[in-house]
Amino acid sequence: MMRLLVIALLAFGAWKGYEHYQAKKLSAVQGEQPAALNFSSKPSAAPSTASFSCDGRKYCSQMTSCAEATYFLKNCPGVKMDGNNDGVPCEQQWCR
Repeated sequence: MMRLLVIALLAFGAWKGYEHYQAKKLSAVQGEQPAALNFSSKPSAAPSTASFSCDGRKYCSQMTSCAEATYFLKNCPGVKMDGNNDGVPCEQQWCR
């Protein structure tokens, strides 16, 4: 039982560490300070389109949601997120 608890704690710590790494990586791409980690159990609401702006990102790997990718596809020049030109961006990653 103790071994299972230790494994679960290690897995949780690795998961949170990966989230922190991803947040720092995204903020470096956007040129901002890393956001504080959110340890609440409630999922955060998707940001409104008013909070998105064309900032030079153009690939699906740089997006954080389907809504963000859709905004970039419709409003920002030079994005490369719709390989089959059907108007739905990042189908493999965000907009399934």
